[in-house]
Amino acid sequence: MKKKIVLLGLLALPLVLYIYFSMSRHNSLFLPVITQNVNELPVGKTFTDSVVQLKDKISIVGFLGTDVKKRKESIFNIEQKINNKYRAFKNFQIVMLMPDGTQESVKEMETSLKRMGDISNWKFVFTSPDNIEKFYGSLKVKEPLGADFGTFNVFIVDKTLNLRGRRGQTKNKLDSQYKDGYNSFSAADLHNEMTDDVKILLREYRLALRRNNTQKGVKREI
Repeated sequence: MKKKIVLLGLLALPLVLYIYFSMSRHNSLFLPVITQNVNELPVGKTFTDSVVQLKDKISIVGFLGTDVKKRKESIFNIEQKINNKYRAFKNFQIVMLMPDGTQESVKEMETSLKRMGDISNWKFVFTSPDNIEKFYGSLKVKEPLGADFGTFNVFIVDKTLNLRGRRGQTKNKLDSQYKDGYNSFSAADLHNEMTDDVKILLREYRLALRRNNTQKGVKREI
């Protein structure tokens, strides 16, 4: 009887995954590459002394700037709309690149975040403003970095250091289909667009694993 249940589960799992990943709001099997060869994260300090890298990870990358409280609402939006939905996926992380000297403010904000649930996917990397500007420049996005080395926009970077988003006719025209970043101050923008695009990227890696016959049946492993 147990063998039948296991066999039924193995047969049903691909169907369940297909239905889950097919529930995206815009019909696309792959999320477009906006910028290739984004820089790897600069070496910086973390609260755990660990090295944080983008390679081989699906990353949401953000820049809180020197005034952390200014973007506190954005942090909670990201936690509720993105991390709360995708934190169970292996190799998924949320990285905030921070100017040195903001450690105390970030620590206070992190304490508040912990009350909302598991935040082990959140990574805060502290480095120099020059390093932040250099990394941000490698994204080649239309929105400039603020004078405080922060922005409300967050970005999707894939495992091979490509910036992902939605392509329109041009970066310079008003085109609702073009998106290289997502406004974290807008819960609606994260809920209606970013969650959808992250889902497409996860599905893309799932399909690639199936094609390469490397999927080992581990639930939600990417």
